Amino acid sequence: MSIMSMATSEGVLQVLSGAAPWLLSSDLGSSNSDLALYSKCHFKSVKKKGSRYFKSLKCSSMIRCHIGSYDYMRLVGGFDRNAAINRLRLLGCKCQQADHGSGVGMDEGNGAQFVDNANESNLSGSMNSPKMLEFEDSERLKREKEMLASAGTGTTTFSKSGIDSIEDEAWSLLRDSMVYYCGSPIGTIAANDPTDSGVLNYDQVFIRDFIPSGIALLLKGEYDIVKNFILHTLQLQSWEKTMDCHSPGQGLMPASFKVRSAPLDGDDSATVEVLDPDFGEAAIGRVAPVDSGLWWIILLRAYGKCSGDLSLQDRIDVQTGIRMILRLCLADGFDMFPTLLVTDGSCMIDRRMGIHGHPLEIQSLFFSALLSAREMLTPEDGSDDLTRALNNRLIALSFHIREYYWIDLVKVNEIYRYKTEEYSFDAVNKFNIYPDQISPWLVEWMPHKGGYLIGNLQPAHMDFRFFSLGNFWAIVSGLATTNQSHAILDLIEAKWADLVAEMPFKICYPALEGREWQIITGCDPKNTPWSYHNAGSWPTLLWQLTVACIKMNRPEIAEKAVAVAEKRISSDKWPEYYDSRKARFIGKQARLFQTWSIAGFLVAKLLLADPNAAKMLTTEEDSELVNAFSSLVCGNPRRKRGPKTYIV
Repeated sequence: MSIMSMATSEGVLQVLSGAAPWLLSSDLGSSNSDLALYSKCHFKSVKKKGSRYFKSLKCSSMIRCHIGSYDYMRLVGGFDRNAAINRLRLLGCKCQQADHGSGVGMDEGNGAQFVDNANESNLSGSMNSPKMLEFEDSERLKREKEMLASAGTGTTTFSKSGIDSIEDEAWSLLRDSMVYYCGSPIGTIAANDPTDSGVLNYDQVFIRDFIPSGIALLLKGEYDIVKNFILHTLQLQSWEKTMDCHSPGQGLMPASFKVRSAPLDGDDSATVEVLDPDFGEAAIGRVAPVDSGLWWIILLRAYGKCSGDLSLQDRIDVQTGIRMILRLCLADGFDMFPTLLVTDGSCMIDRRMGIHGHPLEIQSLFFSALLSAREMLTPEDGSDDLTRALNNRLIALSFHIREYYWIDLVKVNEIYRYKTEEYSFDAVNKFNIYPDQISPWLVEWMPHKGGYLIGNLQPAHMDFRFFSLGNFWAIVSGLATTNQSHAILDLIEAKWADLVAEMPFKICYPALEGREWQIITGCDPKNTPWSYHNAGSWPTLLWQLTVACIKMNRPEIAEKAVAVAEKRISSDKWPEYYDSRKARFIGKQARLFQTWSIAGFLVAKLLLADPNAAKMLTTEEDSELVNAFSSLVCGNPRRKRGPKTYIV
């Protein structure tokens, strides 16, 4: 283990190679008026695994930290009972001391060093002892169960007393979901349902789940938690990840991570906090999270736009992290298409749903991340090939999606009349799509006004399902043209009863049913028709819809969707998803108090109140891409290519 330490005024964060959890220090400190610290600190050196050492600031202390409070109203025998719950945690702390540092040289592989200057003390927090947290959690759960039992119900009803609005309740819940590492907030857990004992991995911080939380907090001016999240996930990027003796490419971001308390070698009574990431090796299906790195770049840009702090994106370690993601995504392969080739379950739809290949969601995020990276990259010697590859990919990707993924009634009719088995460079049916693939539902469903980007395109295969996130982000990023963007919103308005109904928004439409469901999902009991990822309704999609509507100057569509959600999302206890064609039922396996349902609602409300703030996420149509697109449409498919350049 490399030398790592933490000072009260500055912190040096060092990334280490190896599969064991690192001892990472917090980047930013935070003061807390409710914090009482009783400690006697002394330094000790700990020998770990041969000649590897690290210094730690051992705090023989107990820290009492007031985390937060909120009011409950419970109905007991017809009477209201108000109970204010103040969460006081007893935490055992083994803080790490770091040498002062101000500069860094960085490798691009494992063992890279990260340096950050922290101007505040990191002694405002603590490191959790497993026994203490286990005791605290069990006691809290016991008290809650007793209160529920006395109320004669197994559910919790939030009171409107003490809560001025649904937004206030949502903010209270969002703050209660925050995860702390070395005393500083670094993310939000996926769900915080006190009535559900089967947490699975919902107690972890997921990169994709944190994005709406991070955006909401940025809009509130709370920048530290987002900065901490960006830097700590960046450290995890350089971990050595293996599954069955195989390692993916460098630059992969984890799907999630968890803060754990681990025993400190040489002192049985001491514990230290570690970040325990999951790169897919523990996930259901063992799928690598392709979208994590793309979302990370998008959030990094949003942080700079919203906070005005561009120093974060200019740091050497952050710049190297961006380049590692780009090299992983832009590496040459066997594929003839500019789209990213991925396996099933590599994005928000993380179970088998027939999206393997070139799913729209990944392509929209990929395009957005490429544009964001191009905007943030600083000039560097030897980076010309990377910049050239990035620009070329942007042009090819935008052309490919706009030209081949787009369908409306005219395009469907064109596909219906396709000739097949064309062998030529100027074939109309380039991907040999068979007209019989056009499903009867599509013929009846496609409105006269409107269109959308299909879910997937491969040789002899077009996935005609409407995937919401991919279409929303195609608008946000500018991957869809202006006309296409308006047409997508036209379709949403025309098919409101199908896509929104009683709760926004369908993750895809329509559902896989019957034999098709059996073959494509493998008879997945969680993805039954009109449930979960198989055309379930996900409230978190509100925020992406809102950004898209604001960009196209049609906020009334988002306002209408938010109004639908407001009618029941709070009384339903903020579910993860809804089931049935019209989203009438809370999902059969949906977690309550799902953080990104809460955060998605808040972001939608905040952006509708301040539409100008949406610019930190949107990208206008690039004039260079438009010109290149026109050239490609009119160009010769057999034009002579320039010399090939390589970036890896």
